[in-house]
Amino acid sequence: MIICKSPAELIIMDRCNKIVRKILRELGEMIRPGLTTKEIDRYAEERARQEGAVAAFKGYRGFPASICTSVNNQIVHGIPSERCSLKEGDIISLDFGILMDGFYGDAAITYPVGRISETAKKLIEVTKGALMTGIEHAKSGERISDISHAIQCYAQARGFSVVKEFVGHGIGSALHEDPQIPNYGEPGRGPEISNGMVLAIEPMINAGTDEVLIENDGWTAVTKDGELSAHFELSVGIKNGRPWILGEE
Repeated sequence: MIICKSPAELIIMDRCNKIVRKILRELGEMIRPGLTTKEIDRYAEERARQEGAVAAFKGYRGFPASICTSVNNQIVHGIPSERCSLKEGDIISLDFGILMDGFYGDAAITYPVGRISETAKKLIEVTKGALMTGIEHAKSGERISDISHAIQCYAQARGFSVVKEFVGHGIGSALHEDPQIPNYGEPGRGPEISNGMVLAIEPMINAGTDEVLIENDGWTAVTKDGELSAHFELSVGIKNGRPWILGEE
């Protein structure tokens, strides 16, 4: 069941997402060779607490950390570790969420670590572009799969593949709500988009194959061919028939 939010609830969710995106920006300023992913995790959890929020992922379905830190060929759900130090040329995807005032915020971004390859630069640019293209279709009268189709076409036209195993989702008083939002598919299918929906749209785009493996920790998803992957996510409310990117400054 899709739960549409009232104007007042959308305002609360905007505040939640402002905090998420502020913390992700702060983390971006910290990213450097030698930084461990566990240091990133500690910072994110402490900053959420300082903002009067709770880090949403910690303990969620057993996830052991406050933020997902996915490096290079890790697609999503990477677990922070003292043993994982960033290196020059890496890319890192940070997926972070909070709970505050009964509602969730959720966003993700991929950062470069120092100087990165041209392929990595293009992958990051295309993944962000795919997200923004998908958001353009988050408006009244279109359907959920119109978002999916736009993301797939954008990425594939630029030589990249779309991860199919993981999807975007509705969000509100639960971290994951209906509807699911795949990053691929035919247009004109699924629920019709309407005012009050809040959609966490999150393309995960690979430089090589779209095939995925799960590592032995049971969480970390990696590209089967070892090629790079990038991830961007924004929570988007539908207001006056148009997409409202929550947390936008």
